Amino acid sequence: METRPLIYSFWHDCIFASTYIWRDLQVRVMSSDSFDGEYMGRIIRKFGFVKVRGSKSKGAVRALLAFRREVEQGWVVAFTIDGPRGPRYVAKPGPVILARATGVPMVVYHIGLEEAWVLPTWDRSLIPKPCTRALLRISRLIPVPPDADEVEKARLHGELQAALDRVREFAVANVGKVGSAEFPIGARK
Repeated sequence: METRPLIYSFWHDCIFASTYIWRDLQVRVMSSDSFDGEYMGRIIRKFGFVKVRGSKSKGAVRALLAFRREVEQGWVVAFTIDGPRGPRYVAKPGPVILARATGVPMVVYHIGLEEAWVLPTWDRSLIPKPCTRALLRISRLIPVPPDADEVEKARLHGELQAALDRVREFAVANVGKVGSAEFPIGARK
């Protein structure tokens, strides 16, 4: 996350690995005012994230405006794009709307885990097992023109969905190769 600002998106099942990988970077994340949201907000603050109040299901406009202020101040924001309740692996349009309003590009990522505990939740959240291999796959920048009309926004939403699917498929398919000659530790591909 060297370039600022950016609008990141990732699937909800990567939330635990993401919390560890992006810790202490002051990334802005959305969290609701509900009991669960407040509880999660306390946890993420301990890992160096900044809670932005709002919810994709309640108060979405307020949340997007808050994210816009953070982006305009130069901060990275991150969407758990299929949250808070799913459906799993179906992207919501918030990043496209925010990117159009701010001129800041979108980026997506996925963290493939070789071994993880799978929670019995709607998103099947993954908790990495100790010493497991992980593969972080990040997409290219996806710019959104400020004059994008509804047709263009729909096309870009489809591009966002496709990029999320591609990085997930790649990370999951290749995580077992991390540390091999094909994917040496610390290498970029």
